[in-house]
Amino acid sequence: MFTTVFVIGALALLVLVLASSSIRIAKEYERGVVFRLGRLIDLRGPGLFFIFPLGFDRLTKVDLRVITLEVPPQEVITSDNVTVKVNAVIFFQVLDPRAAITRVYNFAQATSQIAQTTLRAVLGQSSLDELLSSRDVINQKLQTIIDSQTEPWGIKVSAVEVKDAELAPTMVRALARQAEAEREKRAKIIATEGEFQAAQTLANAAQVISTQPAALALRYMQTLLDMGSNQNSTIVFPIPIELIRPLLAEPVPMKGPMTVAANGPAATSSPSTDPRPVAPPVE
Repeated sequence: MFTTVFVIGALALLVLVLASSSIRIAKEYERGVVFRLGRLIDLRGPGLFFIFPLGFDRLTKVDLRVITLEVPPQEVITSDNVTVKVNAVIFFQVLDPRAAITRVYNFAQATSQIAQTTLRAVLGQSSLDELLSSRDVINQKLQTIIDSQTEPWGIKVSAVEVKDAELAPTMVRALARQAEAEREKRAKIIATEGEFQAAQTLANAAQVISTQPAALALRYMQTLLDMGSNQNSTIVFPIPIELIRPLLAEPVPMKGPMTVAANGPAATSSPSTDPRPVAPPVE
């Protein structure tokens, strides 16, 4: 009796162990890659599924979500011989779990190594200015190259982003001096353009005023009025000779005596101071 109970209990325990090793559950974002006696069979999941226990089936679960992989900092020498330390981040997703398991030993590590070598190669062909100003172009180039290399593994690289570029302190100071010189150059160019426009406007105004002497006189008077607002100062203002030349001209003499006719328009009157009487005209 005791032996029978022991056997039944052992069988029940064995069945429970076999059932627990046969029943598998895969989540919605997981797929099960199963090898049966070393041969690859169809995918399992998501949900509840069964496999053969006792080593007949080997199960490997693969996550189908987007994986974020951070590339360690890499020291890169750019095309203009500048040493810079760059790190990046990669976003990839497994599209074919069977290829990701059978065609590469560790797809995450392999993707990381390819990303590191590609990062050094691409940035080594770019200058420092391109790295700092054209980062979108470099990211797109990195994504294209890495995705083409991981495509046979069933992995899709969706994006590659260069996170940070760390420069040496001496190079940072050199870039600061370069930026300062660039700002000074732009300031001088803007100031020169302003002076040129002001000079051109003054030349146009002088050309207009030169055709009207009265306008020049009014401009001088307006200048005197503006300067005369402060009565505690003495102003010495030069007056051009052209303004007073009409006042210095000699008076024009009278052309002759004028007489007034008694009975007709032929008579004229003279404002002369000669006391002698004027003889009447002979008819």
